[in-house]
Amino acid sequence: MMSILKMIGIRTHVLRGNVSARLRSTQQLIRRACLATALLVTITIVAQDVHAAGERQTKFTRISTQYIAALGTPDATSGNGAQSWGLWPLDPGPRGVKLSRYPSLKDSGGVAPARWKLDEADWWLEEHGLIMEPPTIPLPPGKYVVTGARKVTAVLTIHPADSRGDRRWELDQGATLYDVTHLACRSARYIPAAVGGSCSPANAKQAAFPVAPGGAMPPVEGCTKQDYAVLIVIGIGVED
Repeated sequence: MMSILKMIGIRTHVLRGNVSARLRSTQQLIRRACLATALLVTITIVAQDVHAAGERQTKFTRISTQYIAALGTPDATSGNGAQSWGLWPLDPGPRGVKLSRYPSLKDSGGVAPARWKLDEADWWLEEHGLIMEPPTIPLPPGKYVVTGARKVTAVLTIHPADSRGDRRWELDQGATLYDVTHLACRSARYIPAAVGGSCSPANAKQAAFPVAPGGAMPPVEGCTKQDYAVLIVIGIGVED
């Protein structure tokens, strides 16, 4: 009798586990669908607002999600230095390599499974401790519809380089860089702290990850670190 009860208990536990797993999976799909819907609605509203104002002759086209690596004071609405910003046309997270797989990455000549190549003297990490492919730097001039997937969506304008090579940036509607930063995404660039010095992903501590939303990326021995804000791009401007 006791063995039968135990078997029933085990079966019930398994069934409950399966139900819980399915429920979590369903909830994740719902959250993703809601986020996608919100982003689509937002870009439509932004495009309508721009045309209604009659101040610009720019049309906005929805694109597959891209990501901008940005530098600047969180409360700034505009600034200089956008020549140091970068663009990931594809989500770099799923294309990344775990720190624990760094030896294999090195043995492969630095070529990742996603076919990007690691630069040992200039490399990037994301919030889960994945070595990422670098973004394309500089970010091309133009207009981008950006959001932090929270409350604010705005048009980011990246101006062409001036005679000194400086590129100015600005957000419309009074939005700040913090407003359009996706806090859950963290990224940092690592280069040697000294000329000719070693700055290896092997020195990064996996225990320091994941990084909390909005938190600073961890230091790595022998490296100088530069944290970048991550902006989600959902549309681009096309001159009419």
